[in-house]
Amino acid sequence: MKKTNAARILDGLKISYELREYKVDESDLGAENVAKKIEVPLRQVFKTLVVSGDRTGVIMACIPGGAELNLKALAAISENKKVEMAPLKDVQKLTGYIRGGVSPLGGKKQYPVYIDNSMIKWPYIAISAGVRGCQMLVSPNDLVSATKGELCDIARDME
Repeated sequence: MKKTNAARILDGLKISYELREYKVDESDLGAENVAKKIEVPLRQVFKTLVVSGDRTGVIMACIPGGAELNLKALAAISENKKVEMAPLKDVQKLTGYIRGGVSPLGGKKQYPVYIDNSMIKWPYIAISAGVRGCQMLVSPNDLVSATKGELCDIARDME
């Protein structure tokens, strides 16, 4: 696999990471499926969501697999009154990435990134390398540094 923009950014920052490729199932792009295929616990696989705030515009949220985004918490931390998921049809236009391959690094534009605090309990997390079928394993501190992200409480269990 050739290097993605996200991987090139980490290379440029001299941040170590590992790429894990997997066979993509177009009918199941979920974190559970990815976690099984790359042999990482579900909560260690972080998905990147594209969100729109009423004051800030586009922002990105990284939350663990098996969790859902707490929109109220994200609105408060990002200084918005309200945030909502960006329409799926707009994600590629905004980021350059397609669903199942959205990375907080290397997109068309560097949007503010908010990352759930649960990330810091892991020695490394898996995050999309910017294409379907490839995850980057990277230390939480390095990802926060590379994205200039903000750690916060923005995920809640799906129940």
